[in-house]
Amino acid sequence: MKLIAFDADDTLWVNEPNYVDVKQKLCDLLAHHIDEETLSSRFYETQMRNMNLFGYGAKSFILSMIETAIELTDGAITGSEIQQIIDTGRQLIDYPIDVLDGIPEVLETLSKNFDLMLLTKGDLFDQESKIARSGLGHYFKHMEIVSEKNEQAYERVLQKYNVKPANFIMIGNSLKSDILPVVHIGGHAIHIPYSVTWIHERVEDEQLVGKSFTTLESARELLALF
Repeated sequence: MKLIAFDADDTLWVNEPNYVDVKQKLCDLLAHHIDEETLSSRFYETQMRNMNLFGYGAKSFILSMIETAIELTDGAITGSEIQQIIDTGRQLIDYPIDVLDGIPEVLETLSKNFDLMLLTKGDLFDQESKIARSGLGHYFKHMEIVSEKNEQAYERVLQKYNVKPANFIMIGNSLKSDILPVVHIGGHAIHIPYSVTWIHERVEDEQLVGKSFTTLESARELLALF
């Protein structure tokens, strides 16, 4: 029996462009304090430093924005400006879910013949909210929200459901999180690239040498593939 798992953000629905938009608003807000290049660099450093403390998701993003703003302005940022950052960041928590083209049709068709799993990483509350708002939850027999998507996480999930790696298929947009870890444990992976990729999820070309996985241009191609 095969288990087909789907990533969520930027595989089922639009996500990263929302974060790019909020980050740009942060740059605009602090333009009179610091240049955009410096802010972007320091913000990413802060996000990476906070990853082990706050994990992924909107709340971690907001906290890192506030911390970066305080550091780069040497504490000169006003309470009013911090409130603007918080208000801007809240857009990441309740934005309308924009389901990607073809996804409902693909999930409806595949769910008739396969057990489907939604396997995503991030903040539990944040991801559960997006799943609910997407209206796609009923297509999935299983849902797993993990703090990180690495080889150990995939192995734990497969053990939980008593599925061998050879019978597991992961579909997602991130080579780092959805593809390479699955290939490394002997599973199958299908890469559907998205137009925007967070720098933390990018991998170097040499990391892909000798790795066997399928790449599709859109989710609609899954119907012909299966």
